[in-house]
Amino acid sequence: MQIDAERIMPRKKKTVAMILAGGQGSRLGVLTAEKAKPAVGYGGKYRIIDFPLSNCAYSGIDTVGVMTQYRPLELNTYIGTGSAWNLDTMTGGAYVLPPYSVGESGEWYSGTANAIFQNSGFIEQFDPDILLVLSGDHIYKMNYKWMLAAHEKHGAAATIAVIKVPLEEASRFGIMSADDDMRITEFAEKPEHPESDLASMGVYAFDWKTLRAYLAADEADPGSSNDFGQNIIPAMLDAGEKLYAYEYGGYWKDVGTIESLWEANMELLSDEPPIDLYDEGWRIFSRNPNDPPQYIDSCARITNSMICEGCRIYGTVEHSLISPRVLVEKGALVKDSIIMDDTRIRAGAQVFSSIIDEEVEVEADAIVGAGKAPAPEKKITVIANGVRVDQGATVPAGTELGS
Repeated sequence: MQIDAERIMPRKKKTVAMILAGGQGSRLGVLTAEKAKPAVGYGGKYRIIDFPLSNCAYSGIDTVGVMTQYRPLELNTYIGTGSAWNLDTMTGGAYVLPPYSVGESGEWYSGTANAIFQNSGFIEQFDPDILLVLSGDHIYKMNYKWMLAAHEKHGAAATIAVIKVPLEEASRFGIMSADDDMRITEFAEKPEHPESDLASMGVYAFDWKTLRAYLAADEADPGSSNDFGQNIIPAMLDAGEKLYAYEYGGYWKDVGTIESLWEANMELLSDEPPIDLYDEGWRIFSRNPNDPPQYIDSCARITNSMICEGCRIYGTVEHSLISPRVLVEKGALVKDSIIMDDTRIRAGAQVFSSIIDEEVEVEADAIVGAGKAPAPEKKITVIANGVRVDQGATVPAGTELGS
């Protein structure tokens, strides 16, 4: 029997994407106690990792490495072979890449650059011209092919996607200064006194052969923190490499805090949501089981909310996002909240301005959160996966209740 070697050996790829998905996401508190930040739910039926994976699929990038580390099991299971994102082709696929093991021991990724360095062997299989490095914890839709075209046009060693931010918020980001041709002249990681409003989105296109040399030099430096923002990009800039900024004009949200995650979800309920989840031309793919249709009882009252498959609603839901298979019993009230998969809100319970994780039991007549929308300081209540809130109990606004 003749074997088609192209079907079993990696083929050369013009572009390979690598998604950094190993972070703990400690600022999300109890929501990431049992899972990595990219596995956290968003928009009722999605997870954060769905966005970079879907962007790759629509951008024609079919070979994607996903680097996991912290609490990887749920994320590994969720991604599988990438079939939900149409990435499981004969010549491509989604590959889950844990930290590289040496002998009997493993070595944790020590930084974003080290994560790529440890997976150089995987990348080399495909001999790419361009390596696209993505963060796994941002909400946005982006066709990477336009950025890659700009990268090639400039003959750049690196191209960094940027978005304009208010100058008073710029100290939270890596900030680029660029000339009229968008060639980067200066880079500062979270500067105290920013001189530009061009913030890095954590989307990088590198000439792979050039980057490979800088990764090796960085790995040999014992004083390096092995980070793209702190080490690799400054080193390339100091060496006079051609680095360009690519300005992105669409919606982009870093959901690394409780407040930003809550805001990003609530923005979906506005009259003009900043990101369209109903766009048939650029769907966000996800891996979800086939649930039965939601059931809305005649006694239920729902206003300005998103209700996912498999839910049973007998009570009142106002300005909230309800994930699959949630039960809201008669007399219960959910307002200004995000309720994740398989949670049960029992009769007479009230939930205000909260993020409630999966498989939580809010027993009858319990009260979770304040009785009004969050104050300016955004005191959002957070309940971790699997927690049981006892009958008649009160969980004050701003509490993080772990398992």
